[in-house]
Amino acid sequence: MLPLFQLLLAVLATYSAINFTEEAKLLVPLVCLLLMLFVSRIDKTKADKKTQRETFLKDETDKVMNKESATIKDQNFFTIESLLWPKNELLLIDAVHSIFKDLGFKISAGVDYHSVDRIVKIPNTERSFGVEILMSEGETEKDHPKLHRALEFEEEKREKEKTLIIAGTHIHLPLSDRAEVKDISGEMVDLLTRHNISFMTTYHLYELWQKTKGGENDIFGVFQKLYAHSGGVFHLKETENPHARSFELPIQ
Repeated sequence: MLPLFQLLLAVLATYSAINFTEEAKLLVPLVCLLLMLFVSRIDKTKADKKTQRETFLKDETDKVMNKESATIKDQNFFTIESLLWPKNELLLIDAVHSIFKDLGFKISAGVDYHSVDRIVKIPNTERSFGVEILMSEGETEKDHPKLHRALEFEEEKREKEKTLIIAGTHIHLPLSDRAEVKDISGEMVDLLTRHNISFMTTYHLYELWQKTKGGENDIFGVFQKLYAHSGGVFHLKETENPHARSFELPIQ
């Protein structure tokens, strides 16, 4: 789009130099030249940002893949990128969908509801989650527009369904920096706890995926605990028992 605009400016400058009056012959081409330089600068800035993002994602993905099991390494790089550094919400939703499907859950679009992205069912049970998937550049605040959708689902959900928010937070930060920042505001924690809505980040989902594919946990057992969670942020802590790599829910 920008190159086309530059071409139009060049055509206008040429036309004005040939057909306009004396003052306009100088003024219009000068203005066009300045605009072309300005557009060129914008175009270069966008190209530099794109290159920086590509380099950042490549470096971060390489770090992640070097730490993972052979099973995870075989997974789609695009799914991992879209989960941890999503470009938009649709890609994030698709990545979450792919991971739940890969883990063996029954997952579908929430077509019977007005306000939920996905319905995720624990196999061989009647327990399901209405999953609202969102992204934010920093911590998730209670004024995030998709929180309203989660609250709507909380009102219309059926028996044995639980509301779960999965959030991609601090999406421009390296993974190593995310441990130093908050994923959710205190006000939102209070609100979710009051409504019995559970919250986890896409990075925590990624960790569960990694450990499950490596045979280190029972993912359906983890989500049974999540179903019983009282609301707020859901954390998993690995037990110290060396003979059983299971997970326990810490006291909130």
